[in-house]
Amino acid sequence: MNFQQKYTFSFPTVIRFGAGVVAELGDYLKSQHLSKPLLVTDPLVRELDFFTKIISRLEQAGISVEVFSEVHKNPVKSDVLKGKKSYQETDRDSIIGIGGGVGLDVARAIALSINHHRDLFDYDDLIGGDQYVTEPIPHFVTIPTTAGTGSEVGRSAIISEDESKKKRILFAPSLMAKIVFADPELTMDLPAFVTAATGMDALTHNMEAYLSKNWHPMCSGIALEGIQLIGKSLEKATLRPDIESRSNMLMASMMGAVAFQKGLGVVHSLAHPLSSLLDTHHGLANAVNLPQGLAFNYGGSEEKFDQMALMLGLNKGEGSQLPVYIANLNARLGLPANLTSIGVLPSHIATLSDLAFADFCHPNNPKPVSQYDFEIMYTNAL
Repeated sequence: MNFQQKYTFSFPTVIRFGAGVVAELGDYLKSQHLSKPLLVTDPLVRELDFFTKIISRLEQAGISVEVFSEVHKNPVKSDVLKGKKSYQETDRDSIIGIGGGVGLDVARAIALSINHHRDLFDYDDLIGGDQYVTEPIPHFVTIPTTAGTGSEVGRSAIISEDESKKKRILFAPSLMAKIVFADPELTMDLPAFVTAATGMDALTHNMEAYLSKNWHPMCSGIALEGIQLIGKSLEKATLRPDIESRSNMLMASMMGAVAFQKGLGVVHSLAHPLSSLLDTHHGLANAVNLPQGLAFNYGGSEEKFDQMALMLGLNKGEGSQLPVYIANLNARLGLPANLTSIGVLPSHIATLSDLAFADFCHPNNPKPVSQYDFEIMYTNAL
C-alpha cells in the first residue's frame, strides 16, 4: 500500500481511506444536499485540534454545525436521549459520529432514535428488537479517531442501562454508515496508552472472531489478515508512531469489526463486566483478560492457535505460546499486567462472574463456559 495515496473501497459500505481524507467531508455533505449535521463525539475528542479544524472547514464550506458531546465513558441511554433532543431542537438533517467506540456508538444510537419512538431498549437485538427498526435512518457518516473498536464499519451500538449498567445491543443493517472517512492522521496524536489499549481491543476482536465456533470463512480470512497487520504494527504505532503503522492499525481495526460478525467469545464476556462495574476502558479490559481467555480456549483449537501464532511472527507449531506472548506484548506496550492493577479486588470476583456468565458474547466461544470457569479466569488474572 502507498501510504501517501487515498483509496475508496466498499465492504459493504463506502470507505474512504488515507491520510487527509477527512478534509473531503464538507464537499461530500454538499454533494448529498446536506447542510446541518449533528456532530456526535466525546468530551475529550471535542477539545482536540483536529476536531476544531473539522468544524472550521465545514463552516467555511457553508455547513451549519451543531456539536453534541455529553456522553459517559461507557455510554448510557440518557446520553442517547439527550443527543436526540439536540438533533430535534436544532433542526439537523444528518449525523456524523467522530471518535472511538463511545462517540460512534452514541451517534449510531441517536440515528436509530430519530424516527423510532419506542423505548430505546425495545430495539435490543438480543430480545428481537431489530424487527422494530422499520423507519428511515438520518444520513449517517462515521469518522474514527482510534484504531480499536472498528465501530465505524459496524451496524450495532452497545449502550448501557443508566442504573444497572447492563449492556444492550442495538442492531440493524440500516444502522451502517453511508460512508466512512478513515483518516490515519486523526490517530497520530493519540497518547501511547490509548493507542496500546485500543490496539489490543482490535487484536482481541480479530482473535476472538477467528476462534468463534460459528462458520464464516470470509470473516476468518479477514481476521487472520487483521492479526498479521497488528502483529507487525502495534508496537511501532504505540512507541514510535508513523503514518504506515497508524494506517495498518486503522485498517486492522476495521477488519476486526467486520470479522466479529462471526461472533466473539469469552474474553469479551470477561471484559464487559469490568466496564459496567468499575468503568474500565474496554480495550484495557480486553488486554488484561486476553491471556486468560486464550489459555482457556487452547484445548480443542490447537490448529487455529498455531495459525494465529504464525500471523504474529511466532514459529510453526507455537500456538500454545500465545497466552505468554500476549502477556509479554502487554508489558512491552506499558499496559497493566493484572486485574489488581486496574482496581479489581477479590471481593469483586463473584459479581463479575455473575455478569460475565450473563453476557451475550460467550455463547459463540469455541467451547462452553460456566460461571465457575469465569471465577477461575478472573482469579488467575488478579
